Amino acid sequence: MRIIFMGTPEFAVPSLDILVKNNYNVVAVITAPDKPAGRGQKLVESEVKKYAVAHGLEVLQPTNLKDADFIEQLRSFKADLQIVVAFRMLPEVVWAMPPKGTFNLHGSLLPQYRGAAPINWAVINGETETGVTTFMLKHEIDTGSIIMQDREIIAPEDTVGTLYERLMHKGAQLVLKTVRSIESNSYQLLPQDNSKELKHAPKIFKETCQLDFKKSATENHNLVRGLSPYPGAYFLYQAKSYKVYKTEIVTGVVDTKELLTDDKTFVYLRCLGGTYLSVLEIQPEGKKRMGIEDFLRGNKI
Repeated sequence: MRIIFMGTPEFAVPSLDILVKNNYNVVAVITAPDKPAGRGQKLVESEVKKYAVAHGLEVLQPTNLKDADFIEQLRSFKADLQIVVAFRMLPEVVWAMPPKGTFNLHGSLLPQYRGAAPINWAVINGETETGVTTFMLKHEIDTGSIIMQDREIIAPEDTVGTLYERLMHKGAQLVLKTVRSIESNSYQLLPQDNSKELKHAPKIFKETCQLDFKKSATENHNLVRGLSPYPGAYFLYQAKSYKVYKTEIVTGVVDTKELLTDDKTFVYLRCLGGTYLSVLEIQPEGKKRMGIEDFLRGNKI
């Protein structure tokens, strides 16, 4: 099969790598244009582009996926199948082009957690299980018929970072399994079941990341887990912002102060119902991330 692969961030690289290592014919890689970043605003290549260039794969970086020249170039590859992993929404003229279709890898057990940030929201909502799904693309985002799924347990100590790492590699294995089933025409498509209450996974914005002390310690703890290490949950105290990367729930504290500390070993934040959240790793504005004892040695709060 002639395959076109579409993806941009680190999450997509293992899926491309597993196809290359299993000698699949990846005729082109589509990824995002280089973007200026950092103080010098130097152009930075996507992780997928870096991999593709290092392995001699042809790379296309269209700014407009509906551009006539890009569409013509895409057709010229005569791809049998297109694979999308962490890319952007495709127009129908692109996803409907190959005879074997276009499938997408999504970081949840669809139909749950459709949207841009499924791994974050599964942790934020305190789920104990998630997974990865391959499905055929159609008009509405993340709604196409399911090809395959694989489940993954979310441990109480998991953060979005640790879960992301596991799903990234589990997803690559599922991509390979899906390609093999399409190649042998041994797969079945299962329509998504929309009859249950669906949880969504919208894009994460700054306001999403602020701890809300009108919610329970458990809810705030899960928010920290679901945003660590990036972009990081935060709270405001005396007009200053503090990012929080690791917390634990404290029981048995009887007090009414919004913040408790002994100035040496702990900082507790009061949540709904008088429950407290212990901050274990923190990053004050303009400073580095550190353990709470290191923070208290140099800062008063």
